[in-house]
Amino acid sequence: MTRAKKIKSEPQLTAEWTLPAAATLGSSVRAKGILLEIRARMPKAMAKALDVRAGTLVLGMAESEAAAFRAASAIIAQALVGIESLPVIPREIEDILTIKTSERHRWLKDGRLPSAGTRTVKLRGRARKITFHVFDPLVVEELLDSDRLDAWREQDAETSRENRRRAAWNRKARAEKTGKIAPADGDTAERVQLVGWEEFAREGLLR
Repeated sequence: MTRAKKIKSEPQLTAEWTLPAAATLGSSVRAKGILLEIRARMPKAMAKALDVRAGTLVLGMAESEAAAFRAASAIIAQALVGIESLPVIPREIEDILTIKTSERHRWLKDGRLPSAGTRTVKLRGRARKITFHVFDPLVVEELLDSDRLDAWREQDAETSRENRRRAAWNRKARAEKTGKIAPADGDTAERVQLVGWEEFAREGLLR
């Protein structure tokens, strides 16, 4: 039986960059988004050599690719300048603030969650493009450190309760108008049949 040859791995060149808390805002989803943003600025052959682990960007390439390693390191270092101001995309803000997609849509629509503009990207392997709102990281950080989200949720709950009350009243008004139920006005309403009324009348208690 032929013994398999042991393949020695080529020595690696590595470099690391710790992402600042002001950039990640404590979110692994945001850290992954920063990784993808920086990869997009790198040549395709180099991009796969960059990864993120526990909030730290890690570049690893073979020693034989020393020139490419230096070039990639320079691109990454330059891309990290001012990375704290990189707009926050929808999936990131939902993770950072622990909010639902429905809440993001509702608060964006009524102006409580201000948009910092829109971004259009092409889906991988498809001709279709999508456009979505992005958010200012300073605004997101301010919301993260405040109690406004709880206040918004309570406001939404009260609005929902009020809408249910209004809907119930409208249903009742429509039913009265169509004669399905008796109007509340005793002078013009039909007498409502009560449970046990016939037995009550037979006993002569009204005489």
